Amino acid sequence: MSTVETLARLPRATLEFANLILTTPDATIGATPRDVVWTHRQTTLYRYRSTQREHPVPVLLVFALINRPDVFDLRPGNSFVEYLLSEGYDVYLVDWGVPDEPDSDMGLGAFVCDELHWAIRETLRSAGRDELSLVGWCIGGTLCAIYCALHPDSAVRNAVLLTTPIDPSGSLYARWVGSDEFDVDLIADSYESIPGAGVDWANKLMKPVTNYVTTYRRLLQGVLDGKDQRIAYQTMAKWVADNPPFPGRAYREWITWMYKENRLVSGRMSLCGRRVDLTKIEQNLLVVTAGADHIAPPDGTVPLLSLVASEDVTHLDRPGGHIGLMAGSKAKNEIWPELASWLGERSGL
Repeated sequence: MSTVETLARLPRATLEFANLILTTPDATIGATPRDVVWTHRQTTLYRYRSTQREHPVPVLLVFALINRPDVFDLRPGNSFVEYLLSEGYDVYLVDWGVPDEPDSDMGLGAFVCDELHWAIRETLRSAGRDELSLVGWCIGGTLCAIYCALHPDSAVRNAVLLTTPIDPSGSLYARWVGSDEFDVDLIADSYESIPGAGVDWANKLMKPVTNYVTTYRRLLQGVLDGKDQRIAYQTMAKWVADNPPFPGRAYREWITWMYKENRLVSGRMSLCGRRVDLTKIEQNLLVVTAGADHIAPPDGTVPLLSLVASEDVTHLDRPGGHIGLMAGSKAKNEIWPELASWLGERSGL
């Protein structure tokens, strides 16, 4: 496009760009029909409706304590939930909800030993099965790994860990929040629940140019070029902006135990009166890392591969970022089929 053509289109494109940004909250995400199976405190277990449940082992999706789990079901045509349902899986999702001040006392133990443990129990009861597959993403993957370490003989047959922090000692996060200058106790004492917007702001500062400049420049260029990116942009932007509070106790423990003291990989973490020993993990294990992941870099995940006792261990390292790997435009063709295939080979009777 010539300079003259660009200038001629710019006024109209600017209005369209502004409209696109301002109407983002109206976007629809997490639209796949589902039913409530169980609730406790703020946690809800959902089962997605399906008429073609072919695999006997149900799948329980577990996301992080920051952002909402709707990223698993971002939009029609680009939904991991939708894809799994089309492949014949019985799909459940645990939603941690939106914690408020009375939930500030919830530590990592409450999420792993209570909420996740009970969600697994209720999934099995609802599905009428004895085993299930856990699919955890980001902190959700860490919680799943911890659960498997505490319950090696549990009903979890398969564990899929997506861009999961295990040994974050060399990450940018560790350099920021792992130093003595970062006073996590001051923050946790000042806020009963850490504002989600603050966590989101810190995450975006890890790539400030990309998050605050490049994204909008590309969006405007797409409008100028006549490429409709409205649905793709708005659904992702709405999800990114939805940041629930992080319970103060869980935040203090996550930052201290993972980034300041690196307890998990060294075997020094204890939850519910038991030591979390990653060498106790015996489930069939699929670990997926993203080459461009700056939040959970591959180097901080792969140490798990040499620690677990699992006889069936698979590692997939693919291009992409922390979120784009699973929710980007290429995920449906490049990563979801691999996950579904791996699960399918291990989900028979």
